[in-house]
Amino acid sequence: MRLSRFFLPILKENPKEAEIVSHRLMLRAGMMRQEAAGIYAWLPLGLRVLKKIEQIVREEQNRAGAIELLMPTLQLADLWRESGRYDAYGPEMLRITDRHKRELLYGPTNEEMITEIFRSYVKSYKSLPLNLYHIQWKFRDEQRPRFGVMRGREFLMKDAYSFDVDEAAARRSYNRMFVAYLRTFARMGLKAIPMRAETGPIGGDLSHEFIVLAETGESAVYCDSDVLNLPVPPDDIDYEGDLAPIIKQWTSVYAATEDVHDAARFDSEVPAEKKVQTRGIEVGQIFYFGTKYSDTMKALVAGSDGAEVAVHGGSYGVGVSRLVGAIIEACHDDAGIKWPEAVAPFKAAILNLKQGAADVDAACEQLYRELEAKGVEVLYDDTDQRAGAKFAAADLIGIPWQILVGPKGLADGKCELKRRSDGTRENLSPAEVVARLSA
Repeated sequence: MRLSRFFLPILKENPKEAEIVSHRLMLRAGMMRQEAAGIYAWLPLGLRVLKKIEQIVREEQNRAGAIELLMPTLQLADLWRESGRYDAYGPEMLRITDRHKRELLYGPTNEEMITEIFRSYVKSYKSLPLNLYHIQWKFRDEQRPRFGVMRGREFLMKDAYSFDVDEAAARRSYNRMFVAYLRTFARMGLKAIPMRAETGPIGGDLSHEFIVLAETGESAVYCDSDVLNLPVPPDDIDYEGDLAPIIKQWTSVYAATEDVHDAARFDSEVPAEKKVQTRGIEVGQIFYFGTKYSDTMKALVAGSDGAEVAVHGGSYGVGVSRLVGAIIEACHDDAGIKWPEAVAPFKAAILNLKQGAADVDAACEQLYRELEAKGVEVLYDDTDQRAGAKFAAADLIGIPWQILVGPKGLADGKCELKRRSDGTRENLSPAEVVARLSA
C-alpha cells in the first residue's frame, strides 16, 4: 500500500479526551475516530489490526474444535425473559421497540439465543459435545465509557458456547477453551494470566479471567510471579487428549482477581519475593455454568438410557476490539506503538528519504514490488514529507520493520533496516532486506 493513496489521518497533538496510552495512540495514529461516547469508527489502519486479531482468535477456536456461525446483533426480549435475565441484567442493556411494538435488545451476550438455536436442532447426546462460536458486535450501555476501546459501549467480541451431556464432559470442554485461550493470547505477543474470577451475570460457579498485567487495568489482581514463566501449550497440542495436567499446572499457582482474592491464602502460600500485586486488563473470560440456561429454557437431549437430560453449558468470551488497546498498553514507548508482527497492520514500512530523486525512487519501487511479490505486507511512504516527519510517523504507527532508503546509503548499495521493537539497525543490500523480511 502506497501511503500517498492510503487513508491515514495522523494527529500531531495528543487528544485531550484520551486518559490512557492506548486511547491516545489509537487516536493519534489514525486508527479510529469517536462517533459518540464509547462508540468508534474503525479507520483503515485500525481495521487491519482488528482483522489480524480476529483471525488469530478464529484459527485457535477452530483448532480447539469450535464451529463458527453468526448470530444477529438484535435479540428478542422474550428469550431473555425465558431465562430470567431480561429484568435482572440492568441498565447496561439497550432495550429497543420496533414499529410493530415488538421488544428487542441489542445483544450484550448470546447465551439465550444460542440455547434456542441448540434446542431447536439437537435432540440426542450422540450429537455432543458441541461448541458453537461467533465473532460479532455487542453493546453494553456503560454509565461512564472511557479509555477508548478498553471500556467502550460498542465492541467486537468472540463468544463461544459449549453443550455437553454431563458435568465431566462440560469440564473437558472448559479445559479445551482454557488451553485455546493460552495459545491465542501468546500468538499476539501477550502474557495473559488465567485468574480465578467472579461469574457475574453469566452465572455458574467456575470462571477464569485472562488478565494482561498493566497499571492502567480496570481491576486489582494478585498472583505468584511463577505463573509468568509457565509454558504455553504448543501448536500440536492434542485437544482430544487429557488436558487436565496443563490446567492443574496453571491453576495450582496463586492468581486471582480482587473479587475472589483470598488475602490469607495469598500470604500463606506465596513467598514475599514472589508476590505480585498490580492491576490488570481483562482480555477474555471463560465460564462453566452447568444447567443454568438449559433448565429455564428446556434445552434437553435424550441420554444414553433414553431419558431426557438438561445439557451442561459453558461460555467463553474474548474481547477482540479490546485486545487492540491491551496490546498497545503492553507494547509501546514514548514514540508510539510497537506492534508484535502477528497483529501489525503491515509488516514493513519503506521510507523514501529523498522523494523525487531518481535513484532513490527507483530503489524504493523495486523493494516495494519485490516484497509484495513475496507476500510481505508493506506500507510505502512515498509522500514528500521531510525525513524527520516520516521517522516520527513510522514510529507512531508501530510497523515492526522500517526500511530507510536514501541517497547516501544507496551510494554504497545499502539501505538501513530498523527493527521497531528494540531500535536495532543494520545496513543491508536491497536483496538482503527482501530475503530477511520474506523468510
